[in-house]
Amino acid sequence: MTTSPRRLVQLVVGCVVLGVGVSMLLTADLGSDGYSTLVNGIALSTGTGFLLCNTLVSLAFLALAATRRVLPGVGTVVQVVVVGVTVDLLLRVLEPPDGLAWRAVLLVAAFPVLAAGIAAYLGSHTGAGPAEAAALAWDPPLPFRWSYSAVQGGGALVGWLLGATVGVGTIAVIVALGPCVDLASRALRVDVHQG
Repeated sequence: MTTSPRRLVQLVVGCVVLGVGVSMLLTADLGSDGYSTLVNGIALSTGTGFLLCNTLVSLAFLALAATRRVLPGVGTVVQVVVVGVTVDLLLRVLEPPDGLAWRAVLLVAAFPVLAAGIAAYLGSHTGAGPAEAAALAWDPPLPFRWSYSAVQGGGALVGWLLGATVGVGTIAVIVALGPCVDLASRALRVDVHQG
């Protein structure tokens, strides 16, 4: 299946927006997402670099999704690269706000940005990133808004058991991000399912 220019633009814009949301989440410094917590826990417990652990976890999640017929596509690669570059660039200039209240405001503000980015890039139907692919692999029977929470929660739990830290932001991602993506996909009138 060929990818139209409109879908490619939607993919890239969605990934940039997602990268902005991830940067906001990380800058709030109140806890990361469950997927990153898992990668960090594996890196800490094995003494292996974060990049290698991230690559291996990504491949494992994508392989799991493939067994449920959620196959990678050009969007899978673009998501990893564009989000990574966006986060890297923004974290060079952003600093955590002074005071817990402002960090909490930044954390809350990150959620609609994250949700819009995820809904937009998945709505391009060009392939899903590792965490989203793993969640979509179980929808059905479990709707994405809950399967995404399960993936994030499972990742956070295993990462925490392996020595990574979790915070209120981690819990917020587990509980709220899946439902927020569901709302964003309805507002943007896109279907996050692939294939």
